[in-house]
Amino acid sequence: MNLNLTDQHALVCGSSDGIGKAAAHELARMGARVTLLARNAQKLAAVQKELSTSHGQKHQYLVADFDDPIALEATLNQSLQKGNAYTILINNTGGPPAGPAHEADVEEYVTAFRRHLLANQILTKLVLPGMKKAGYGRIVNVISTSVKAPLPNLGVSNTVRGAVANWAKTLSRELGPFGITVNNVLPGATETGRLTNIIENKAQKTGISQEEASRAMTAQIPLQRFAAPEEVANAIAFLAAPAAAYISGVNLPVDGGRTPNL
Repeated sequence: MNLNLTDQHALVCGSSDGIGKAAAHELARMGARVTLLARNAQKLAAVQKELSTSHGQKHQYLVADFDDPIALEATLNQSLQKGNAYTILINNTGGPPAGPAHEADVEEYVTAFRRHLLANQILTKLVLPGMKKAGYGRIVNVISTSVKAPLPNLGVSNTVRGAVANWAKTLSRELGPFGITVNNVLPGATETGRLTNIIENKAQKTGISQEEASRAMTAQIPLQRFAAPEEVANAIAFLAAPAAAYISGVNLPVDGGRTPNL
C-alpha cells in the first residue's frame, strides 16, 4: 500500500491544536511537507517546531482568521506568490456553538457559513492550479457525523456541515477528471477542547457531574470510548495518500460506530 507523501505539500487548516494538529503530524510522518494554518501564531510556531524536530522536512505556518475571508485569501496568495504550491488541502476549523436551530440568531448562521463553506471555497480555488499542474490533488474536509444524522442541540452546526458535505460531493464530480479527489471525514466524539465544552454544557444543563455526562456520552458509542485526535488523523492522512486514489466523494465516519445509519 502506497502511503508515501514525500513529494507532496499539505496545507492543514486549524492545525494549532486537536484534530488539525494530529493530522499535520501524521502527514509529516508520511513524508509530506506541511504548511500549518490557524489564527494563533504562538501555537503555530510551537507545532512547526514539533514537526521539524520529529519528522524533518521544511515545514512552515500561515496566520489567518477564517472570520476575515479577504485577509485569508491575501495570506494564501502571498504564500503562493513565494513559490509554494499545495497538492493536499485539509479543510478543518472549530464547530459552531451548541444550541437549538430555532433559537439561533441569523448572524450565527452567517458566521458559521463564512468560517466553513466560504473559507473552504476560497482555499480550494487558490490551491487548485497547483494540484492540476502537479497531477495530484487531495481535498479532505473535516466536518461531522451530523451530515448523516443531525445531532441534538447542534442546530447551526448540523445545517452548515450539511452544506459543506454537498459542496464537497459536487466538487468531487467536477474535479475527478483532473485526478483530484474530494472527501469528507466525519469525526464522532473526539478528545478535543470542543468535546470538553460539550461535556461541561451538558453537565450544567442537566445538573449532573462532568464525569456522569462523559459516561452517558460514551455509553452511546459501541466502542465505549471517545476517539483520540490521532485516530481521526489516520483517516485524513489515508485519504491524502496515493493509496486512496480511487476514493472520492465519500463521507467517512470515524465515530466508534455511533452513527445509527449507513
